[in-house]
Amino acid sequence: MQLYAFDILALGGEDLRQLPLEMRKTNLARLLRGRPDGMFIAPFESGAIGPDLFRAACDLRLEGIISKRRDRRYIAGRTREWLKIKNRTYPAMSREL
Repeated sequence: MQLYAFDILALGGEDLRQLPLEMRKTNLARLLRGRPDGMFIAPFESGAIGPDLFRAACDLRLEGIISKRRDRRYIAGRTREWLKIKNRTYPAMSREL
């Protein structure tokens, strides 16, 4: 199993949601320094690599990818500050409700 941490909203009782994502990731990296094997911090991927990254995620049979702006604070719920791009061939997408 592998665990990918991608954000941190609070640390030591301090609310980090007002900080930009880039600063929250710095705090996350400090917290997880010396982390166990199998635990990773999801890196920033900059530039116009989105389509290639999404194809790679689909090839790995992942659910999809999340795109966030590194200079924005955390806002709960669906906003224009982040996008979830779903892999429509992911097995959970074909479940009937």
